[in-house]
This record gives sequence, C-alpha cells and structure tokens, in this order.
Amino acid sequence: MKKQIFYMTFIALLSGCNCYKGNILQIEEQGSFAVGGTVLTDSLGHKYHGDHAYVFYQKPVDARKYPLVFAHGVGQFSKTWETTPDGREGFQNIFLRKGFSTYLVDQPRRGNAGRSTEAVTLEEWFNRFRVGIYPDYFEGVQFSRDREALNQYFRQMTPTIGPLDFDVYSDAYAALFDKIGPAIFVTHSQGGPVGWFTLLKTKNIKAIVAYEPGGSVPFPTGQVPEEGKVLTRSKKTEGIEVPMAVFKRYMEIPIIIYYGDNLPETDEHPELYEWTRRLHLMRKWAEMLNKLGGDVTVIHLPDVGLHGNTHFPMSDLNNVEVADLLSKWLYEKQLDR
Repeated sequence: MKKQIFYMTFIALLSGCNCYKGNILQIEEQGSFAVGGTVLTDSLGHKYHGDHAYVFYQKPVDARKYPLVFAHGVGQFSKTWETTPDGREGFQNIFLRKGFSTYLVDQPRRGNAGRSTEAVTLEEWFNRFRVGIYPDYFEGVQFSRDREALNQYFRQMTPTIGPLDFDVYSDAYAALFDKIGPAIFVTHSQGGPVGWFTLLKTKNIKAIVAYEPGGSVPFPTGQVPEEGKVLTRSKKTEGIEVPMAVFKRYMEIPIIIYYGDNLPETDEHPELYEWTRRLHLMRKWAEMLNKLGGDVTVIHLPDVGLHGNTHFPMSDLNNVEVADLLSKWLYEKQLDR
C-alpha cells in the first residue's frame, strides 16, 4: 500500500503539477542581462567591452528552489533550448511548466554575446549531429522530416566570433552563478567542458546535467584513458589532466550524462564515431569518480527505451520523454523542491 501511494505521488509530481500541456504558463518575472566579460583599453583611452555572456531568464509563479541554467554547444546559441525546429515546445517551456526558473545563456563570442576581436568559421552539421548521412535520415530518427523543420534546424547554427576559449566561457558562467545563487547547470555538447571548467570557479552549482558532452574531460594526472588522448575537431584532446585534488571536486555534486542513438561501432564515419568514443570515455570517467565516492550516472538513451535520438535530445520528437527522465532524476536527488 505504501508503495502504491509513493508511485501515485511521484506520477502526480511529474504530470499533475506544472503539466506541459493544457495550462496557462504564468511568469512572475523575466528579463535579460550581460554578465562577466572584460574591458579593453586602447592607446587613446577608448574602452571596448567584450567576452561577456548574454542571459535571458524567466521565473514562473511559485518557482522551485533551484533554477536551471542552460548552456548550448558548438555552433549553437540559446535557441537550442527554445522552440524545436518543427515548432514544439523545447526544454525552456517544458521546465517552466514544471515550475523551474530558467536561465538561457549565449556564451561569450556567440549569438547575442558576439562581441569579440577575432573571428572563426561555420561547419556542416547534418551528419555530425546524427540526423543521418546527408541527405538520408537515419531510420527511426527522432527528427521531423518536414523540409521547413530542417531549414529551421540549420538556421539555429551560428558562428563563434573569436577563438575557442573555455576559460573565457566558464568565467562568464561562473559570474552568472555567483549573481543568481545556487542552481542546476544543464549543458549540451561543447557546453559539457564549459560545465566542467565552471564548477571549479563557483560554489553555486548544485548539480550538472550534461547532454552529449564532448572534449576536455578532466582526469587525474597520468590516468587519461586512450579515448581521452584523441584530438577533437576543435584540436583539443578529449581528456585533460588535472591534479587529483581538482578531480575530486567532481565528487561534490550529483552529475548525470545522457547520449542519444545511432552511435556506430566502427569509425567508417569519423564524425559519427566520435560520439561513440565519447560515450565510452564518459563511462570510464564516471566509474573512476564513483569508486572514489562520487555520484555520476551515464545514460545511453536506447538502454532506457528511448530510440532514434540525435545529438539534440532536448529538441527531438520525443523531447517530452527526455525531459521526464531528467525530472525523475531531479526528484530522486531532491533537487526539485
């Protein structure tokens, strides 16, 4: 009987309160601001402000204790978390309806935070983000076949204005956490290493949720696995060495990591296989931390019954189910109070 009551209560928490359909979304406060960054002064005394992050936030009525801070990945900006390419609600609205305040960030040198002094180039994304092998879609992929959805998908890509610099990015995110207080950090792709770097610079990260992180995974000196010694497409190694004292910082909070579907077993398509390698690497990272007393979980979505997910689970056709998985974990970790 007690078990029945528990499960009924849990279902109510997931679906009854803050349901994502059929209710009016009530926002108590919203706004935007720049945070972090530097000020340069030239020889004539002229000042130039740059390398800050841009933040748009919303707080629903009766918000839960811990906000969600969303970090985008490579080639992206905060649009990653907004309306999906085929027009459905993204994680921004889904979690607002679940009662969480949301902070959507454009990291330095990207999107609305594109003030820098140098420039780089765009890349191709259809294959790399596992929609398919262009122009063919993967069978069962959780991505709309509508031409306009693909058009919208490509238009949410944006260049980085300036060189890749995780220290610059994490400085801005740390300034955000210091400004807003304790919150949950939700990262995606290249936002993964931003999360690992930011954790070392602020005490206000209560948990990290990483969707398909890639690159600069911290391992103790001399213990980087072979998968971590491979260079990424950004010319950075998948793993980096840190002192054991720094590595143990990742034991201080709960961390969960998700990877989607269509991860090949061979490197026939290197741009796809890099995600398979990253899944293996993150499993080794989690195992190493958990042996020391950490709390790291790695989920391959097909293993829990979700199939066809691309590199963007938060905007795939089954993103509501993906969000429910996260809601369940937040509940289990008592982070949704």
